[in-house]
Amino acid sequence: MECLYHVRQIADAAEKRAVARHILESLPASFGIPDAREAYIRQSEAQPFFAAFDEEDPIGFLCLKQTGRATVELCVMGVLEQYHRHGAGRALFFAARKFSVDSGYRFMQVKTVQMGKYPEYDITNRFYLHMGFQEFEVLPTLWDEQNPCQVYVMAL
Repeated sequence: MECLYHVRQIADAAEKRAVARHILESLPASFGIPDAREAYIRQSEAQPFFAAFDEEDPIGFLCLKQTGRATVELCVMGVLEQYHRHGAGRALFFAARKFSVDSGYRFMQVKTVQMGKYPEYDITNRFYLHMGFQEFEVLPTLWDEQNPCQVYVMAL
């Protein structure tokens, strides 16, 4: 599938909520826990927020969160499944990376479920590794024992 889309930063809180809700509710394998999904949607209102659009339809988004003076976290990202492996995630990541560099951050981190636990998260892990993240550490009980947290980092 060839797709034509663009990425833009969104500032309006209501638009952020609408895009985040649309995308996350479309990805039940990764965002199927209602309380966690709602927390991501609420948190997105106050964070730098980037959305990818196919014409006028939102197909993905990414939020950043400052975690230190020099560090930003890619705290939530979702792309509709039919757009996986067509460049939308990569475009979102590069827009967020440019924003982070321009904002003076020196490092970016991301957390996901450790490789080898669930196939859908293995895809996510491979995406982050492909984008240049490096394994930093595994926090086996940050979330719970069934979902060990893999932390990836990169210098910007």
